Amino acid sequence: MSTGAFRVGGDAYDDFMGRYSVSLAQLFADFAGVDSGSRALDVGAGTGALTGELVSRGVSVAAVDPSPEFVAVARKRFPDVEVHEASAESLPFGAGEFDVALAQLVVAFMSDAPAAIAEMVRVARRVAVCMWGVAEVDMFRAIERTTETIGMSRAAEPRRYRTPEEIYDLLAPHGDVESAELDVTAGYRDFDEFWRAMDRGVGPAGQWLASLEGDQRQRAYDELSRQLGSPQGPFELKARAFAAAVTPA
Repeated sequence: MSTGAFRVGGDAYDDFMGRYSVSLAQLFADFAGVDSGSRALDVGAGTGALTGELVSRGVSVAAVDPSPEFVAVARKRFPDVEVHEASAESLPFGAGEFDVALAQLVVAFMSDAPAAIAEMVRVARRVAVCMWGVAEVDMFRAIERTTETIGMSRAAEPRRYRTPEEIYDLLAPHGDVESAELDVTAGYRDFDEFWRAMDRGVGPAGQWLASLEGDQRQRAYDELSRQLGSPQGPFELKARAFAAAVTPA
């Protein structure tokens, strides 16, 4: 799994993406059909948005993530959860150990997503994944339009597995696929709070902002605010994730 954009502290990730991923975890767990008493694996667990939701449902949880920073955060937050520093492509578990394996917001960043899904199928009787779209996420769409308007290119962001068709095709070799669209909303006190969260270097967007200097940063600030409607106070942004699940025969 590719981790360069996520070698950050847990607080930075939570500030940037946690306000979306915590709400998404509830919808994703519902979609995956996770029940109390089941055994679940959180693949690419990050700081534990989905792990926390699963624990709250009375699920026996194990988690893996390749980022040592995120693993440290997850172990501190969930001392009773088995957390491994490992990639999705090489899961440290035996065949059929879990009722369900879930990957929230990580398939686009996996080094070899088909291999990772095969590993999830190996260790679990049901597999579910979800990933943000691009045009369907207000924040990503505004950032993309900003870079185009001010002529400041940024490093290519992983774009695979960002559409319903791609996610469906990723799981289809393993059985009949169920699909869904999961919509969440995140709130900000003002544009400066949004900017500060993005300025903590998380993910491709945060790395792009960190690469800007002086006048470039000011131009990006002004244009991104304009793309978001020049908010003067509290505002909300919407985000849609595409989800799919499969129960191999």
